[in-house]
Amino acid sequence: MNKKNVRDINLKGKRVLMRVDFNVPMADGAVTDDKRIKAALPTINYVLEQGASLILMSHLGRPKGTGFDPEFSLKPAAEALSKLLGKSVAMASDCVGPEVEALAKTLKPGDVLMLENTRFHKGEEKNDLDLAKKMAALGDVYVNDAFGSAHRAHASTEGVARFLPAVSGFLMEQELEYLGRATDNPAHPYVAILGGAKISDKILVVENMLARCDTLIIGGGMANTFLAAKGYNMQDSLVEASSVETAKAILAKAGGKLLLPVDAVVADKFDAEANTQVVDVDKVPAGWRMLDIGPKSIAAFGAVLKTAKLVVWNGPMGVFEMPKFAEGTFAIARLLAEGGAITVIGGGDSASAVKKAGVAKKMTHVSTGGGASLEFLEGKVLPGVAALNDK
Repeated sequence: MNKKNVRDINLKGKRVLMRVDFNVPMADGAVTDDKRIKAALPTINYVLEQGASLILMSHLGRPKGTGFDPEFSLKPAAEALSKLLGKSVAMASDCVGPEVEALAKTLKPGDVLMLENTRFHKGEEKNDLDLAKKMAALGDVYVNDAFGSAHRAHASTEGVARFLPAVSGFLMEQELEYLGRATDNPAHPYVAILGGAKISDKILVVENMLARCDTLIIGGGMANTFLAAKGYNMQDSLVEASSVETAKAILAKAGGKLLLPVDAVVADKFDAEANTQVVDVDKVPAGWRMLDIGPKSIAAFGAVLKTAKLVVWNGPMGVFEMPKFAEGTFAIARLLAEGGAITVIGGGDSASAVKKAGVAKKMTHVSTGGGASLEFLEGKVLPGVAALNDK
């Protein structure tokens, strides 16, 4: 990565304005999963150890952008961070304004201030430069460690970088390094795995990966559309009729690179308690639907994965939220955990799947950004990354 990071800048005595991704699940006014907060700790601790004070900003959920809304307050995140750091984290009433500026000016080295939800202001998502300038006025240096929001050109991710020296944090650096392995000089054999419901969401990823990988494995609902394009009757399976022609074109171009399921777990209804059976993909019974890959597909995919040096995975193989249709996804997760390849898991459902399968710690890298990792794998420039200072 040719972008500067926190190591490349003198932080001593500075006020560091840092964008984090504390968009965390909450219930009854408390954080229920602090994974994203923990992911920011290496950068937070480094900044404090360098003798700087720290001002953190993040969005949370989708408030209306009309001012403070207690349901979307970052106060519980500040409390969770305080426990993890073993020191008090001050909470601001807003993310800009005279009161917040006064609070920022009182910070001493080692102090931590959490700003209120950036999305309480409509200008955040519009990348309003006046709002960004007010945010920038709070600090001397800007650090972006929120990879999960780097694909959005918002005031707190892109705009603020125009007004301060702007560098990446360690989490951002790690994301770009590992995802970059999938797009720049990947190790071979390189196997990409794509799943999830729709092909239309991932056409650019499919094309970008086909140009780089040795084998592209496709599962999940996406596979149904490709199988329909091959002329199979998918019966009641989810098929994107509008994408069948696109799938045909991709199949023609892909040659032997593209691997599809050969059998499936089918169900008589979309329900956790549905009746199920395993059939070959050309024998889906009338009124039934494919909800997971079958054992022959797992074995075929596994044979390819055993030889891989790099595997990038984005999207589940089936409806893994229902136990009857989780085995395909979990089997792939276990195969990756047992293999010797560099394994990069592209956030979202895939991250959730490796965690549920109990093998997340055995992956080389699990991305914290679902949408951002997908856009990166499409080959898009992420505005929050582009805005950082070059080395």
